[in-house]
Amino acid sequence: MLITRRLALAVAGTLAAGASVRKPLAAGGLPSLASVLVPVDPPVELPEVSFVAADGTPHRLSEFAGHGMVVNFWATWCGPCVAELPALAALSRTLAPDDIAVLTLSSDRGGAAVVQGYFDEHGITGLPVLLDLHGEGARAVGARGIPTSLVIDKRGRECARLEGSADWSAPEAALMVRRLVGGG
Repeated sequence: MLITRRLALAVAGTLAAGASVRKPLAAGGLPSLASVLVPVDPPVELPEVSFVAADGTPHRLSEFAGHGMVVNFWATWCGPCVAELPALAALSRTLAPDDIAVLTLSSDRGGAAVVQGYFDEHGITGLPVLLDLHGEGARAVGARGIPTSLVIDKRGRECARLEGSADWSAPEAALMVRRLVGGG
């Protein structure tokens, strides 16, 4: 195939344009949270979002009123989702003393056994096994794909959103979340 000068310039321009919008990467290869988290201003009320615990007990996000939350919609088959899972587990351990919950809601069709197996196989600790059955919760909040994470303030409102993955384990991530939920 003969590459013309015009084609070569077009490809070079496309690559250069793409390079300028890349997000800064943290040590683990994930974008820094500050570069990808989008504040929601003013914060918006959430629709009712239901999910199920590993034992089949139904829950709603509204049960966590008065607490800050990071809610992450994910699945074990989603590469970007599993890449950020250890960072979300670290964030959960960091924020637990601040009464801020990290809830990872899996849309895996295999249910709790698949998620628990993944956690066990990859040493994920500090996160409960929670299920977003049929992706209903993600649809309710208008997620356009997974992973999608919401930062929920203590009044139960969405105050920030991230579509894609990020390094949630960096110290500045915990500071951002605390500030957004009204805890610091």
